[in-house]
Amino acid sequence: MFALNFNKITMPIFYGKAALIEFLNSVKTLNSTIGFVPTMGALHQGHLSLMQQSLAENNNTVVSIFVNPTQFNNAEDLEKYPRTLDKDTQKIADLNSDIIIYAPSIEDIYEGKIASQDFDFDGLENQMEGKFRPGHFNGVGTIVKKLFEIVSPTNAYFGQKDFQQLQIVKKMVLKNNLAVNIIGCEIFREANGLAMSSRNERLSAPEREKAAIIYQTLLEAKEKFKTQSCAEVKNWVNQVFKSNPIFDLEYFEIADEETLISCNEKSKDKNYRAFIAVFVNNIRLIDTISLK
Repeated sequence: MFALNFNKITMPIFYGKAALIEFLNSVKTLNSTIGFVPTMGALHQGHLSLMQQSLAENNNTVVSIFVNPTQFNNAEDLEKYPRTLDKDTQKIADLNSDIIIYAPSIEDIYEGKIASQDFDFDGLENQMEGKFRPGHFNGVGTIVKKLFEIVSPTNAYFGQKDFQQLQIVKKMVLKNNLAVNIIGCEIFREANGLAMSSRNERLSAPEREKAAIIYQTLLEAKEKFKTQSCAEVKNWVNQVFKSNPIFDLEYFEIADEETLISCNEKSKDKNYRAFIAVFVNNIRLIDTISLK
């Protein structure tokens, strides 16, 4: 453990799991709770909102900062992913100096074997992101399971922007009988509606402004879904992005929230959600909205 001093604020930061586990055991009391926010760093206000919720609901809050190699199927994306540990720790210190930071090395997590565990997510992994990012969710399941085993959280907080990932994590917890409560938190958006993401930092100012069309399209798709079929809404979204050459639409999907299976015909007893993935100058952005 090393204590970082920012603006005369001292906070606990750990680079090794053994020291973190020892520290967490030392602060545990009867009925105390640990809130956990797993991140890959490059923190923004969306991450901080998860931390604020954890602080409000738990005795202790742990934030992990780790760029996980096994969930990247694109080597260039992994290489370009921002790593800003000093800035991240400063942001956390400014929020609350009692937050416990875990910033492990790859070796500390994977112990010389950088490989994913194979999971069965009951088909959730085969939809949308799974179709375009093979192996991604095995990587997600692997790192989240490892982090849960290290931190032993009572509650873990995930943003709903990655709704498919949220459902995957819930399924992994259920199938592995892990004693952690998974809490999905509202999407934090920029002023123009663009869902906050670490990847937004790679957009130019004009690209960032134009990317507002992603959320605007989701809002209009939600309205159209009230009176139109799934196919009609999908066709309309495809046309929107065909007429905007700055964007490359990877997919737009309307799916059952529970199973993530694509909607062909609407059913009154299902809750539907729209999902989208768009490239802006080779930078991949995702978003989602409930169609309730």
